[in-house]
Parts: sequence; C-alpha cells; structure tokens
Amino acid sequence: MTRRFARSNALTSTARAVRLMVPAALTVTLTAGCTPPSLADLPLPGGGPSGDAYHVTVEFSDVLDLVPQSAVKVNDVTVGSVEKISLSGWTARVRLKVDKKVHLPDNATGAVRQTSLLGEKFVALSAPTGEKAVGNLSEGDVIPLSRTRRSAEVEEVLGALGLLLNGGGLAQLKTINEELGKAFDGREENARDALRQLNTFISGLDAQKADIVRAIDALDRLSARMNGQRATIGGAVDSLAPGLKVLAEQRAQLTTALTALGELGQVGTRVINQTRDNTVASLRALQPILSELVAAGDHFPKSLDFMLSYPFPPNADQNIVDGAMNLHLTLDLNAANILSNLLIANSPAGAAPPTVATVPRTPALPAVPPVLGNVLPPICIPLDQVLPGLDKLSAGCTLPPECKSLPPGSPIPPGGYLPPDGVVAPGTVLPAGARLIPGTILTPACILPPAPGVPALPVAPPGSATGEIIGQVGGLIDVLKGGLHP
Repeated sequence: MTRRFARSNALTSTARAVRLMVPAALTVTLTAGCTPPSLADLPLPGGGPSGDAYHVTVEFSDVLDLVPQSAVKVNDVTVGSVEKISLSGWTARVRLKVDKKVHLPDNATGAVRQTSLLGEKFVALSAPTGEKAVGNLSEGDVIPLSRTRRSAEVEEVLGALGLLLNGGGLAQLKTINEELGKAFDGREENARDALRQLNTFISGLDAQKADIVRAIDALDRLSARMNGQRATIGGAVDSLAPGLKVLAEQRAQLTTALTALGELGQVGTRVINQTRDNTVASLRALQPILSELVAAGDHFPKSLDFMLSYPFPPNADQNIVDGAMNLHLTLDLNAANILSNLLIANSPAGAAPPTVATVPRTPALPAVPPVLGNVLPPICIPLDQVLPGLDKLSAGCTLPPECKSLPPGSPIPPGGYLPPDGVVAPGTVLPAGARLIPGTILTPACILPPAPGVPALPVAPPGSATGEIIGQVGGLIDVLKGGLHP
C-alpha cells in the first residue's frame, strides 16, 4: 500500500486546507457548548446498512486516502460501508459491510473511486464485464487483487500534464514537423503508394487474424513441449558435436569421393554408349530362352512336387490305404514272351524299344460318349510346336463337349488317354503326330470311336484309379516319369 504524505500541487494544498477546517470548526463548536456530544451522534461519511449485512474482504494495491466508514456503492447506490483497513505485506485488505439484500456474483470486481473532483473516496462493487457471472458473493468471501483497481488521482493527472508541458518534448514538435515536410517534399506520390501498400498489408493481416492467432497458439504449444523436453534436445545437440567433428576432419576425403563419383558417372556413360549395341544383342539372344521358360509353364513347380515324393510319383498317395499301397500285378508267364523280353533287354544300343505287352482286360470299358465332328484339321494344330493344352487352341478349332486336357501328374480318369512322350496317336480328335507336353492326359470325350480294322487306343480301365495298373514292360525310369500307364 502506498501512502502519499506530500503533494506538490496547489490544488491539493487547498483541498487539504478545506478538510482541516472541518475538525477545527467541530473543535470550536465543542468548546462553545456546555456538553460535548458522543461519537455516535456525529455525522460520519458513508454509514453501514441499517439491516442484516454480510462481510466481504477486498484486496487493493493502493487505497489512496480511503478511510473507515467510507461508502460502499453498487451502480452509484450506497449499499454498505468500510469497516476496517489493514495491511498484509504490500497489499491493503479492506473489510466491507454490505447489505444482505444486495446480490452480487462470486467473481465481482472492486474499485476505489471518488464522488467528485475533490470529493471523498468510496469502494465500488460491480459484476464482471469480460466474463460470465458465477455464483453469489456471501459472508467471508475475498475479492482478490487481480479483480480490483483504483481510479487516477487529480494530482497524478496534473503531474503528468505538467511533465508533458515542461519537459515532454513539445518544443521539438515544430522541428519534427519541418523535417517531415522536407523529407516528403516531392515524394508525395511515393508516400501515398507506401501508405496504400501498408493499408493492403494491414488488411491482409486482419483477414488472416484467426490463422495468425492459431499459428501463434500452435507455436506456443510447440515451445511448451520443447521446453518440457529441453534435456532431451540438449542431449541430442551434444551428441551431434562428435559427428560434426568427424565430418569436419573428413571433409577433404568426402570432397574427393564426390569428385570421383562424378568422374565415375562420366566413365559409366561412355561405357554404356559404346556397349549399347552389344547389350541390345545380348538381350535379344535371351529372348528364346525366356520364351522356352514361359512355355515350360508350371513344370518347375510340379517337378518340385515330384521331388517331395521321390522315388514315387506324386499320385502314389492316392493308392495308399491304411498305410499300405495296393498293387495289382499281372504276371505274363508265357515262355515266348519271356524269351522275347530277354532278347530285347540284351540287344545292343540303338535297338528298337520294347513293345507294349498285350494284356487281356477283364473289366468292361465305360461307354465312350459320342463325338461330334471329325478329326481337327492340322491347320488348327501347330504340328511343329508343343501345344501347352487344348484350352490354348485358336478360335476356329471346335472341340467335342467335355474334351479337355489334364496337366501332367493328374489322375487318369477311366477311359482317359495318356499320349506316350506327349505325341498323339491316331484315334483322337487331334491330328496324329500332334505334340503335347509330356504327361498331358486327354479325357474320354477326346477319344474317337474305333474304326473297323484300326486297333483301339490303350485307355485306362475303371479300376486304375484305385491302384489297379495294367502291366506294361518298362524299367525304373518309366516309373519315375509318372508310372506305367497303358
């Protein structure tokens, strides 16, 4: 709390003289009377409420010359009085007595004001203007220093005016005005243009005020987070020092490496330009190899499947029942056939391959579905190429219904046909000599009805799917290739 005991203004001296005349007059009156009146009979400023009241404490940084019994007003209406003024550190605590009929919000504000230019001080209470009213002011509440203020004193206003008139630089205004006139003389258009640009700039800033405030708020949040991680950031910056030191020491080596990299780029460009024709020729030479790999299709995955079941073919698991493989062997004990086989086995290299043993088939063959149309013309089938499958035929080639080719390794359906080494024999819808991928199986619908005098194709009997194999002369290599099939 600040107390002013000396005032340099004449108006203040006059006000003090007027205030001192009142006690003097009271003294003369008391002396002249016979019986002095009591203190309760004296008229005091302000005055407390006549009915019930509640007490509120207000904190001020400066109460000026506020005294007890001063008035407490709300909207210029007296609603109470000042009971006590005390000092707590550098803060003045004013205890007020307010009429209980007066209702104020809990976040009310207080101010020390003056009734007139030379009038007495009083405490003004009011509702907050910059925020919403909350709660009700009641007994024992405290209005903190952050919600109080005081009005300017006459002495302060006159002192500031005197400082401005005596030493505030008003004498230099003429000089400033003359210098500004000389500076803008002949440059009025430039000054106007600068003002227009400044107006445009200020208008742009005003239009983006919300964005600027949002950016400042985001920057504030970023600064708060960086301040919370100051130790981590400091550690990271400290960790950069050794790396920067190494880079500084190896600057010459890095420069040399970058220079050498540029020279390497030039050499590489020259080499590529000189070997361009050879590179293109090499790529063209790779085209047949890549084409054959594409034609191989899914043979590689199937060969891997065969490796997993070696030395048995992949379809051997279909003939395994309860951990045992069912095999049906047909033994040819004909002495002539045995002697013929022995002679063929001992024949020199280049001799004719073994012939298929003719074994009578007891089960009847399934009915072959009728075939519509004749044999496909060779023009539809490229006889000089390996046909990947019947689904690869051209649009002009029509097949009988259900005539399909099964990929190598598939189970042979009853009545199906497995061309030896992929070469199709006469008796199918395909022209004789057409080549398929070895192991490809033709379904029964692809078999033509046997012509008179032409031997029928060896097809799989109905029992072959359960492990029954019709005997055929061959060796282990024939077994590893996928089994012996008629």
